[in-house]
Amino acid sequence: MVLRADAIEHRTFRDLPDILRPGDLLVLNETRVIAARLFGTRENGGKAEVLLLRPSDRARYDPASTRWLALVRPGRKLRDGATVGFGELGSATVTAVHDDDGVRELAFDLAVPFETLLERAGKLPLPPYIHNETQDAQERYQTVFARTPGSVAAPTASLHFTPELFERLAARGVETAKLVLDVGLGTFRPMQAERVDDHVMHAESYLLPAPTVEAIARAKAEGRRVIAVGTTVARALEGNIRTHGRLVPGSDETDIFISPGFAFGAVDAMITNFHLPQSTLLVLVSALAGRERILAAYAEAVAREYRFFSFGDAMLIERA
Repeated sequence: MVLRADAIEHRTFRDLPDILRPGDLLVLNETRVIAARLFGTRENGGKAEVLLLRPSDRARYDPASTRWLALVRPGRKLRDGATVGFGELGSATVTAVHDDDGVRELAFDLAVPFETLLERAGKLPLPPYIHNETQDAQERYQTVFARTPGSVAAPTASLHFTPELFERLAARGVETAKLVLDVGLGTFRPMQAERVDDHVMHAESYLLPAPTVEAIARAKAEGRRVIAVGTTVARALEGNIRTHGRLVPGSDETDIFISPGFAFGAVDAMITNFHLPQSTLLVLVSALAGRERILAAYAEAVAREYRFFSFGDAMLIERA
């Protein structure tokens, strides 16, 4: 779906080079999903599951870290002091419980390197509505340009791209630039508050390279569009501007919550999937396109049987 200022068009993703303009700048999130879903056993022999979120002792993913923030199952059984064992690989002990959001702090005591633990005891954390544990499903949950490990969910808008499509985009004169945002709880946790303004975002770490900042500055100076591929790119760029007043390269984290009324400083358009009710992502696209335009577009998407969720269809949204 293409959501323009005054019309809705129905196209396929392979039409993207024809839809975009020469000179458009696509900004991509080249994060790579890690095998953050770990399976172990509790001290009484019962099953346990750990979903790693991010290191608790440093800003971004680092396999040298031994202290992590995580979600756990069963939460009632894994309180402060509880241990999850991973056989001969080692164990993790709950050292703190955040009762406000259910997050645990874990200290790992491993007999192997951390990446070996992920390889042998972990799986990519596919969304719970995907009941497919095959290796093919695991591989499909990475973008073709995934490079920097650290995310616990894929930037799903980017799953539509193929190497051949990038070749056609380049031939069209469409430029690309990249950043890294470690997708975590801030992206995929639904809103619980009754009022949108009361929702509290979890911070996510990102890396904004200097060449990307320079590419965006050139595009803006020349009147070309900056198109965020996914909500994670929009949050990294707009969060960086909110922190610094302008785009500044480097590593940082953002807990920005983009809602209607937000003044975008970098993003002119966005490629994104269709999002669920009560998600911060739906609120973000409403801020970009306008609430009524999004409601109308979603109603038409439902009527035409567009696919939602991570492996669903995409839309190109031009800013209202």
